[in-house]
Amino acid sequence: MKIAIVEDDINMRKSLEISMGDFTEYEVVTFKNAIDALKKLDDTFNLVITDINMPKMDGIEFIKKLNGRYEVIIMTGNATLNRAIESIHLGVKDFLLKPFDIDALIDAIKREDKIQTLQKSVRKKSSKKKNTTGFLGTSKALEGSLQIADKASKTDASILLLGQSGVGKEVFANYIHQNSLRAKKPFIAINMAAIPEQLIESELFGFEKGAFTDASEAKAGQFELANGGTLFLDEIGEMPYNVQAKILRALQEKEVRRLGSSKSIKIDIRIVSATNANLSDKIKEGEFREDLYYRLNTIPLKIPSLQERKDEILQIAEASLEQNCEKYGFESKFFSEEAKEMLLSYGWPGNIRELISVVERATILSDTDEIGVESLHLESRKNI
Repeated sequence: MKIAIVEDDINMRKSLEISMGDFTEYEVVTFKNAIDALKKLDDTFNLVITDINMPKMDGIEFIKKLNGRYEVIIMTGNATLNRAIESIHLGVKDFLLKPFDIDALIDAIKREDKIQTLQKSVRKKSSKKKNTTGFLGTSKALEGSLQIADKASKTDASILLLGQSGVGKEVFANYIHQNSLRAKKPFIAINMAAIPEQLIESELFGFEKGAFTDASEAKAGQFELANGGTLFLDEIGEMPYNVQAKILRALQEKEVRRLGSSKSIKIDIRIVSATNANLSDKIKEGEFREDLYYRLNTIPLKIPSLQERKDEILQIAEASLEQNCEKYGFESKFFSEEAKEMLLSYGWPGNIRELISVVERATILSDTDEIGVESLHLESRKNI
């Protein structure tokens, strides 16, 4: 902790310098008047301890000039109630009456140090809290999509996220959920392309015990688990045609029926879906139901590719690098200027997903704190 002491009495000033020298955790700089202090104070100081009655500029005027940039402790041998009240109005929290022993001053400093540490912790937690969206970068190209997402999130309208693979559609879906009235309820994400066709129906709608050979106990489906919240259906273009009719019915009737059950279960969910496929072509080819398309596509939201968001590339890369260093227990690493240039010039066909993967590998394999071009291995990827 760096402390400025402003005291015009040379004997008092020297006495404080000597006494404070025993406390190595504090770096103390003394000034003989407020004017000298104002010239030298900078952002490295954490605390100002000042006398009130001083020539040239008194302590109250000095505190006004500080304009709230530092926490202040006042010391004086001529305290009056009016001056104490005036200093409190200026934000002063501690007021020491001369003569005081060094223990009283140290106690006041420790109190202030504890307060500042707590404030830093709160700010850090608050900063982390704000970053719940999952976006590692922002750009002008993304602003339009975010504006639509912000407006749509306040409603229960179905949203269809459109964009290339790897652009962050699930991040957008989660962002919409977190900014909706359903934020405290479940967010369930399902990748339709990752579930074997024979298991999709039981995964979505659940099943009762004995519904099929391996059904040894009843299980709720994802529609039930998402009740009250948001269900994110990713890669809907890969959804089997026979399942589409059942999803449409569930959305229209707002109820589902587990496999092997004759009882319907009411549901209240908001649907966000996503695809990188051309659903219009799939409708023409008879692979996707037109009525389901219109049910899911109340609000279409196009997410631009990483090539359209070039000013995010370094933001995402550096944020990802920091996360990886923390995850794997490395000291802080950084990209060389040449590596940054290569990150910006590469095409990123796999979008953000590819960028994050490249950065994670480079973080692990680089032998030094500086990540150079050779650690990125992007030249080899250009031929993929």
